[in-house]
Amino acid sequence: MRIGKCWRWILVCAGLTAFVVAQVGESSAMRQVQEGVRLASQGSGSQAMAIAEQVLGKNPKFVPALKLKGMLLEESGRPAEAGPVYEQALELAPNDPDLLLKTGVFKLATGKQEEAVRLLQKCTRIIPNDGDANFYLAQAYHLAEKDELALGAIRKALKAEPENAPVWQKYGELLCGTGDCEGGLKWLVKARNADASLPRIDFDIAATQYKLMDLAGASEAAARAVAARPNDVAALQLLATVDVKLARWEEAESAFERVRALKGDDVETLLGIGQCQLELKKYEAAIATIEAALKADPTRLLGHFYLSKAYAGLGKNDEAQHEAALHQLMMEHVTFVRSVESEQREAPIKAQTEKLLAAHRENEALQLYQRHFKGTSQTLGDSYVFVGKTYLFMGKTEDGLRCLRQALKIEPSARGAHTYEGILALKENDLERAEREFQAELANDPSSQLAIAEMGEVRYHQQKWADAADYLAKSRTMTPELLYMLCDSYFRLGKVDDANLNAEAAAAYARNKPGVMRGLIELLNRNGQGELAKRLGS
Repeated sequence: MRIGKCWRWILVCAGLTAFVVAQVGESSAMRQVQEGVRLASQGSGSQAMAIAEQVLGKNPKFVPALKLKGMLLEESGRPAEAGPVYEQALELAPNDPDLLLKTGVFKLATGKQEEAVRLLQKCTRIIPNDGDANFYLAQAYHLAEKDELALGAIRKALKAEPENAPVWQKYGELLCGTGDCEGGLKWLVKARNADASLPRIDFDIAATQYKLMDLAGASEAAARAVAARPNDVAALQLLATVDVKLARWEEAESAFERVRALKGDDVETLLGIGQCQLELKKYEAAIATIEAALKADPTRLLGHFYLSKAYAGLGKNDEAQHEAALHQLMMEHVTFVRSVESEQREAPIKAQTEKLLAAHRENEALQLYQRHFKGTSQTLGDSYVFVGKTYLFMGKTEDGLRCLRQALKIEPSARGAHTYEGILALKENDLERAEREFQAELANDPSSQLAIAEMGEVRYHQQKWADAADYLAKSRTMTPELLYMLCDSYFRLGKVDDANLNAEAAAAYARNKPGVMRGLIELLNRNGQGELAKRLGS
């Protein structure tokens, strides 16, 4: 907290003054608490705590004693115990600004941003010009991703305390967070010049300079941040990243290795080390490091790119070409984004939509979708498609079909309506109806990757292997089950190299789907690719 030790006791005394008038009948208890404040201010915290406990033993709802106990706990480094005491006191004195501030900060520290915002907003309504209240409100807004509101709050804190270096630091951080990195850097440098011991000030400066592409300045500031806190993983990662940009490969490798020692073998760190080893021509070490990264996450495109270069550096051209081809194939899969992105945008309202539909509140579900996508290109037809497919996923087939067909009635080109009806037909093993629906989708939108992929599945079930492979490859799907079908189709067409390459991609995407992986391994073994099956299954 920014509130220093002496200020804590001033706040207690200020609270006590208000209660002297309101609780004349408890003057004895008040005198005891005042004595506790005096003892605490002289460093006798244990004696002060004994007094607070004695008073609370007689009157558990005596707010001045609760405030004293909370501050003593906080002062002794026990904030987790102090927080509930402040909350208890706040329930008894809900408009006490000191308790609103203390409880708000406690909520902030425990990750409860919404509660912190509510309490700190109330505090600033009572004491609108208080620097501490506005400072912590700014922090709460920032953590709640409301940076414009955070800027307004920190400006009030700055107005209340124009010479306060921590406020300057926070103002600089928030300015940078809202896009004004040049303005933010000025305030961060000003804060550092006033107090170089401010927590993470050099890291904040380094991160801002990096955003401004002042790489030399960022490197210098990041090095200071690491010197101040040698085990600060974020500072080490930033230093390593800047050194990579500056092509300081040995320095970057050293920084990444320090991160590795602190964090373990996470994928990002391993890829960073692998890149440095590659640039330093440590090809054998680079291969081992990058393979370790890809074992943890085989979908990382850069890993396959670096591995290709490392093999080429050793003159292992077949391995290099294989990794390059796999990298290119997976790069193409990344273009399968439209339906994935749409699902990601819909994800925040999926659970609420399911609850509304289960409660027979379909109109509210439609309105929820329209509010969520207000200001975008999404249409009323799209809302019916979303509700329709949600019904289908819930097993409510009739309602799902009704909404999908309503979408087409409102908007004949509604994206996805035919596709989801086709998927239902596939599930019911009605290949003819499925094909009809997917073709109708493609007539509206020839580039619909989901419909193209599903047409591949139709052709696969029809045992039309060439057409199945053509559709599935064209779709650039990342769905493991569909990639299995693509591999099987290639094997049946005698295209073993294409089958093997796609099997590696399928294994990468299916790493968390053991059923698909078992099927893929069996497929490879069945087609005489035991060595690849063993490698992918290990």
